[in-house]
Amino acid sequence: MTNAEDLVHELATKKAITRLLPVLGIAYFMSYIDRTNVALAKTALAADVGISAAAYGLGAGLFFVSYALLEVPSNLVLYRVGARVWITRIAVTWGAVSAAMMFVRDELSFYLLRLLLGAAEAGLFPAMMYMVTLWFSQKHRVTIVGLIYTAPCVAIFLGSPMGGALMNLDGLAGLRGWQWMFLVEGLVTIAVGVLVWFALPGRPADARWLTPQEAAELTARAVGRDAPSPNRVRGNLRRAFGRPTVLALAGIYFVNQAIGSGVGFNFPALLQSLGLQSPFLIGLVAGSGGISGLAGVLFFPWLKRRFGREVPLIGVCAGAVLVIMVGFLLSTNPVVSVGLIFITNFFALGTLPLFWSVAMSRMSGLMAAAGLAFINTVGITGGFVGPYAYGLIEEATGSLVAPYYAIVAAAAVGLALVPLLWLAIRREAAGSGDAAPQERSTTLRAV
Repeated sequence: MTNAEDLVHELATKKAITRLLPVLGIAYFMSYIDRTNVALAKTALAADVGISAAAYGLGAGLFFVSYALLEVPSNLVLYRVGARVWITRIAVTWGAVSAAMMFVRDELSFYLLRLLLGAAEAGLFPAMMYMVTLWFSQKHRVTIVGLIYTAPCVAIFLGSPMGGALMNLDGLAGLRGWQWMFLVEGLVTIAVGVLVWFALPGRPADARWLTPQEAAELTARAVGRDAPSPNRVRGNLRRAFGRPTVLALAGIYFVNQAIGSGVGFNFPALLQSLGLQSPFLIGLVAGSGGISGLAGVLFFPWLKRRFGREVPLIGVCAGAVLVIMVGFLLSTNPVVSVGLIFITNFFALGTLPLFWSVAMSRMSGLMAAAGLAFINTVGITGGFVGPYAYGLIEEATGSLVAPYYAIVAAAAVGLALVPLLWLAIRREAAGSGDAAPQERSTTLRAV
């Protein structure tokens, strides 16, 4: 590549960051709020609708069941119709279902609407990761994914206080506070879908704000030297879903999501048990965990750029989560316990840009659309297992702390999977796996 081409690519990358990431970030921000705001309503749903702790855990987790089942089909449709059309559809339908959560009347309606919400939102995150493979070179991807992950961190920080403030509208126009929260946040999401339609080009060639040369450079550098991707999944299932590297990544993501969702969906209730009563104050304290998560998703991509290796850093994050969760169980000071949850967010969220950078270095084209969705499918299933197991243990023991023993066990499994990921990548790089020769230089850099 000439210096002139490098300059064109850098300028085009900056344009893409400026134009694309705000739109993707707003969509991801609202998706995170709409899937997690139910945590703020946990106590109110128990009082107003009679939803038990176990029923709440099941309903919170059912979102991830339908979400996971439809991940791969959703991304295959995305590959055919384009990101603009499909992400718009996702945002509008999940916003409508989120608003409909205001009509929950019993456990059955709670289960049904959570299933529908997961079905509506299915495919959003892998769609964004697939777009990264179309627009950005491997060199930039860990930074780009880190920037995308600022959205859920900001959602944790701002979404909980916003939801708490909306719940303070309790009684206005005859609606309960939790009904106002679901209604307003769902309508905002529909508006975000309209924004996506007008502001999100699917590929560099579709962007009017890029010159033809800039679009060509972005596309060429994003594809890089990867082997050509098969144009259909049939006959290529092992390449998309069955390689040891893909399976190890899926297992690590499963554990990460089980821990994050198990803690996150029940953190407001834990704060209430410690003496906080105001919904806004609970939301404010719970949301403060987003600050530590934001620090993590910005710090670890920076550290990777200096350190140059992703997998060892993933191992550091997994080990830190295990140690911190053990410390949480040993702590008898409420302030220390809450602080440890915040520190966990730093490592649990901070590892995700590293994780997806490794995943995206292993696939391209249709295999990226299918493979990234598959990893997210297996991983996001942990979002069902975490809250459900948490609710069962809480109901069986009557303790909000007892479920954290299962979380510690999950963290230990996550740490054990990191060496397996490292070995799988090394074997593919050595030519004993399915990686094509053209992919190996990228793989070695990912280790």
